Amino acid sequence: MSASILREFIESFGSLPFEEKEYVTEILNKQMAEENRKNIIKRLNDSRLNIRNGAVKEGNVKDLFEDLEND
Repeated sequence: MSASILREFIESFGSLPFEEKEYVTEILNKQMAEENRKNIIKRLNDSRLNIRNGAVKEGNVKDLFEDLEND
């Protein structure tokens, strides 16, 4: 989105009555929540794929530090 479009949106939003600002904010919050859900699902799927491909190591903190020292 270009800066001018965003600036225009912000200016238009500022001139709305309070109730309409609440409505727009509710819509934006719902869209953001949906976007967050999509990102979480993508990260979950990526993690599952990494586990299936053996790209994930298991261990405790000691194992982690030993692994980091060996790299």
